[in-house]
Amino acid sequence: MTKRLGIFGYPLHHSLSPLFQQAALGALGIDAKFEGWPTKPEDFAQAVEGLRADDCLGCCITQPHKEAALELVDELDPPAEAIGAINTIVNTDGRLKGYNTDAPGFIRGLRESVGFEPEGRSALILGAGGAARGIVYALREAGVSRMAIANRTEERAQTLARDMSRARFRPDAISLDVDQLANFAPYADLIVNATSMGMRGGSADEESPLPPELISGNAVCYDAVYVPPVTPFLEASEGAGAQVAGGLSMLIYQGAEGFKLWTGQDAPVDVMFDAIPPTMRGD
Repeated sequence: MTKRLGIFGYPLHHSLSPLFQQAALGALGIDAKFEGWPTKPEDFAQAVEGLRADDCLGCCITQPHKEAALELVDELDPPAEAIGAINTIVNTDGRLKGYNTDAPGFIRGLRESVGFEPEGRSALILGAGGAARGIVYALREAGVSRMAIANRTEERAQTLARDMSRARFRPDAISLDVDQLANFAPYADLIVNATSMGMRGGSADEESPLPPELISGNAVCYDAVYVPPVTPFLEASEGAGAQVAGGLSMLIYQGAEGFKLWTGQDAPVDVMFDAIPPTMRGD
C-alpha cells in the first residue's frame, strides 16, 4: 500500500516540500507519495484528524497552522512543547505526535550555509509567529548571549520573550518601529527575518521588515523566507555589506529531520538540494 505524506498550509503555492521530499522518497525506494494540502484555518482541525488513517505516515505544517496544531495531537515531543509550535506530525497506529524540526533545521542551516556559531553572540529576531518560536528556542539552546524579538504587534513579541525566558536568558521584546529597532539592529551579530515579509505571492512581497540603514556590515543576515531566493531583506543586507543566507537551508534540513521521523531512515540531503531548480536556489 502506497503511504501518504503531505504539507498543510494556506496559501501553499510557494511550498517546495513536495518537490524535495518526493525526490528523497524515490531515492530510497520508499513507496510513499508526498503532496501539498492547502488548508484554510477553519478546515485544519478536521484535516489533521485524517492523518490517523492507516495509509498516512504524517505531515509537515507551515503558516498559519504551526501554533494551532499544538492542540490537535495526542502527544508532544518535549522541545516542541517548550517551543509552543509544531511543524511535523507523525502517525503511529492512529496516534499523533507533534514535533518541531524548525529548531534543529535552522541551526544546522545557519552553521553550514554561513558558518555562524551562535554561542556568546547577539541576535535580533524579526517576527514572533510559529517559525520565530523555533528559531528563538534554537538560538537560546545554542547559547546566544543577548536577543531581541521584534514584531509588528509588540504584545506578541512580549509573549514569546516571556515564554522563552529562563534564569540567564531574557530576550527583549520590541515592535518593528524604526526608533526601537535602532537600539538593537546595528549592534546585532545575527539578524533573522522570521516574518512572511518578502515572500513571493504574499501581502508584503516587496517589503523588508528592517530599513537598510540599520543593518551593519558586520552582521550575518538570515531570511527564513526561501521564495524568492533573494528577498528584499537579503538584498538590503547584502547592499549594507552583511553576510547573507536565504531560508532554503533551513527548509531542507528541517525536512530531513521530519523525513527520518516518518521513515526511520536518514534523509538523502544531497538529493533534496538537487531536486530544487537552480533558479530557486539562487544559482
